[in-house]
Amino acid sequence: MLTTIQIGAVIGLIVLILYMITIIGLVTVIITENRNPLKTIPWVVVLMFVPGIGLILYFFFGQDNRKQRIISRRIYKRIMKRPQQGTPSIDTTLIPESYHPLVHLLSRSNESSLLYGSKIETYINGQSKYEALLKAIRQARDHIHIEYYIFSNDKIGNRIKEALIDKAKEGVEIRLIYDDVGSWNTKQYFFREMKEAGIEVFAFLPVAFPTLTSKVNYRNHRKIVVIDGKIGFTGGMNIADRYNEGVSWGIWRDTHFRIEGRGVYGLQSVFLIDWYVLSKKLVQGRRYYPPVESFGDNLMQVATSGPVGPWRTLLQAIIFCVANAKKSILIQTPYFMPTEGLNQALQSAALGGIDVQLMLPKRSDTQTANMASHSFLDDMVKAGVKVFFYTAGFLHSKLLVFDEEVVSIGSANIDFRSFEHNFEMNLFVYQKEFALEMTRMFTKDLASCERLIPSRWLLRPRWQRMCESFMRLFSPLL
Repeated sequence: MLTTIQIGAVIGLIVLILYMITIIGLVTVIITENRNPLKTIPWVVVLMFVPGIGLILYFFFGQDNRKQRIISRRIYKRIMKRPQQGTPSIDTTLIPESYHPLVHLLSRSNESSLLYGSKIETYINGQSKYEALLKAIRQARDHIHIEYYIFSNDKIGNRIKEALIDKAKEGVEIRLIYDDVGSWNTKQYFFREMKEAGIEVFAFLPVAFPTLTSKVNYRNHRKIVVIDGKIGFTGGMNIADRYNEGVSWGIWRDTHFRIEGRGVYGLQSVFLIDWYVLSKKLVQGRRYYPPVESFGDNLMQVATSGPVGPWRTLLQAIIFCVANAKKSILIQTPYFMPTEGLNQALQSAALGGIDVQLMLPKRSDTQTANMASHSFLDDMVKAGVKVFFYTAGFLHSKLLVFDEEVVSIGSANIDFRSFEHNFEMNLFVYQKEFALEMTRMFTKDLASCERLIPSRWLLRPRWQRMCESFMRLFSPLL
């Protein structure tokens, strides 16, 4: 007969063996995934030397889902069919010749159609954006599609909720997607009211025990509204009072856009793909892509990216634009934690004489992200990048302008999370007039900035630089 102690020892040995097999198996999987060695080595080290903590961290943040498919190729093609109809040939467009390869890149990696004749209206504060959004909602006649990372139960959130409920009572078809983590503070009764009014509501990748795994790391950061297939909204603003009321140290400076024309088709297709993934309901038909007016020679592509699929589309497209810029690069972003490839591309552009201007908030809503962002600035200023700190409040705008010819706008920040983990969407707009408008907007914001003086910046206290470098280690998680 085995004693209790002996039985316990046997069980402990079995658990240890199984645990070690799990760790060795995970290390093997990580190595065979052929990731960047800079990512592979840290995970192997953590799992080997701190296996308990490493195992937990890996399940939350380390899994590589890039080879997974979240929608079948057949369904994807059915949803994308209508936006791709009637797209112009690249040879007959007004796109600068140097950016023709970018059109091909987005088309091949993301099946992004070239959409002709859109009108874009810009909003730089919450009040103007929300009033335009509420007006569009009240004028809806057929359907409303809404997708936000944050949908708050506050003053503006309730105004939009009530407007949606009123339209649902009129018989307008309404679908709503919110991110479960981004809207963490919004109680379920808020969304239940909309469901009871006949609005279809889905949370993106709900996170709850015991199913909590890497879902917490992969969030839907997109901001999309489509009204009747004719009017669309996208940009940097979520649904929350802070976009109206600002922060304790100033305004909340953001940028959002209202779109009419065929560009709305691109927003619609992105929403309907996300909707199918969550609801398994295929929504299609001419009513979702009605005939629309053409507004001149504006050309754009709507591009998405996320932690699934073979390509990091937005990262690749932005690196391409940086590497091919001939004169100037303007960047507004709330968080600046570029991947190594983008980091090198920006430095190379500045060293090559390109006018690279980077605008960041002087004070952030997230101190850890702000510190990590600052750790990247030493090499930037040494390479000749002009860095400006926005001082009137919190800068949350996401904008890139290349050579005053091509503009990228949307939901993606210049950071690891947007490029590697989040589901994001950006528009690439090929029109000189719009690029000049965005350049003027950037220049106007410079009046609320202070220029980073390299000689002073590089002499900041050593303890500050060490703290920034330490937070940089966590850049992929911030």
